[in-house]
Amino acid sequence: MSLFQRIARQDHAPVPFMLDGKPCEGREGDTLLTAILTNADKVRVSEFSGAPRAGFCQMGACQDCWVTLADGERVRACTTPLAPGMHILTGASA
Repeated sequence: MSLFQRIARQDHAPVPFMLDGKPCEGREGDTLLTAILTNADKVRVSEFSGAPRAGFCQMGACQDCWVTLADGERVRACTTPLAPGMHILTGASA
């Protein structure tokens, strides 16, 4: 189940990516946060409580949406543009 339901920009080109090892699809112009939450019900789990997290401020200030790319780079999902072939690791399945 996904947290976000896409109601606009459905005509934008599809962008394939991997989310925690699962093939997914976003749209051209999506941030990682949008791409993740149109394919999943959370961005990550809290390292402190294990509770699901889905981003908070949506503008890169709160530190709530950090994800890791396959190369080990940590990025904010709310301000990082989705690119074709990205491999995103959220830890949400942990």
